[in-house]
Amino acid sequence: MAERPQLVSVNFKKDMYITVEGKQDAGCFFILRQGKVQLSKTTEVVKEAGSSLLGPGDFFGVVSSLSSHSHIETAQALTDVSLISVHRNHFEGLIQYNTSLAMKIILQFSQRLRYLNKALTLLTLKHIIEEDGASQLFKIGEYYYKKTLYPQAYYGYQQYLTYYPKGEYVERAQERRVKLAPYGQLTIDGAGETEFNRTYAKESILFAEGEPGAELFIIQSGAVKIIKIVDDAEVILAVLKKGDIFGEMALLESKPRSASAIAYEDCTVTTVKKANFEGFTASQPQIIARLTQLLAERIWFIHKQLANTLIQDPVGRMYDGMLMHLEKNRVALEPKTGYTFSFGPQELANMVGIPPEEAPKFIDNILENQKIQVVDNKIRIMDVTEALKQSEYYRKMQQRENARRESARSMPGSLR
Repeated sequence: MAERPQLVSVNFKKDMYITVEGKQDAGCFFILRQGKVQLSKTTEVVKEAGSSLLGPGDFFGVVSSLSSHSHIETAQALTDVSLISVHRNHFEGLIQYNTSLAMKIILQFSQRLRYLNKALTLLTLKHIIEEDGASQLFKIGEYYYKKTLYPQAYYGYQQYLTYYPKGEYVERAQERRVKLAPYGQLTIDGAGETEFNRTYAKESILFAEGEPGAELFIIQSGAVKIIKIVDDAEVILAVLKKGDIFGEMALLESKPRSASAIAYEDCTVTTVKKANFEGFTASQPQIIARLTQLLAERIWFIHKQLANTLIQDPVGRMYDGMLMHLEKNRVALEPKTGYTFSFGPQELANMVGIPPEEAPKFIDNILENQKIQVVDNKIRIMDVTEALKQSEYYRKMQQRENARRESARSMPGSLR
């Protein structure tokens, strides 16, 4: 067992700022011992659950600290306060001695992420209709059947019949499954070499939206895309790589999968089942620490995605989307530094909520920039500072437009 970490007690006077939104140095998070702290954001796209007024026992700054990114909110002391400061490097040691704190943070992160994911989906895909798990699983089968991707279609029908044997579409799903039976053995490439390891070929489904979740996944090699099927189109929400963890929300909250996971390329994953998850907190603190860090990373990133929705110009959202991924991957924004993204222009358009039928004209606009190329169906930016420059330009244009509209609304005789 790791050595018990040394915790540091710090004090702040009333009205002092403890953390500042956007500040880069977020090495520590805080547990409030005495006093009251107020959290705030410059721009809050959606209202999160829970109070922004914190008291003893509450913690803050965890997302920014564990993700090693800038602060996403400002914390100000409303009274004289006493805090415990925990450096990110001490988190793994801390959870070995305080497993309840680790589980509290993980469960809070999971609930927060599910809420933010839903809010982002509704903002970027405004026309989407929330469907139950049964309808979504059958819809997945139908989508891949029309695309003649029969192993994936078989998977959707099979899971629908397994989990919803009295569902509305059982008869049609049974007919399709019988017809596609030869493709059934191709849906999963095998259970792998051990109980915990599995291998999947490119385009294989690891799990589908609407399925009950009983395990989380850790990518050992390859890549996995997280997608939703919307209006007969595959919308990519994220592309995950080696070391990433996914599928934990359904496991932690006992709710159906909120999206599908598909092998973006050949991949190997390690699985952790619900039955032995809590045991990992004590026996494998490094995995729990990594899970918490990745949840923090996702929450930080989704705040960036929510802010991206405020840019009304689709071209601006695409440039800002590139900048978000550069920041996420900690690419130094230095002149003449090139970078190849893990996705193509159509996938980028999907990620920032541009409908497939509208995307081509905005993609053409992006590709007119000589510093942006497409190499092997992936976006290649020749100078990463171009993403920063363009993102800042479109944000300033949006701010000016917002100010103009606000001024117009405040003028006498204006309609409200």
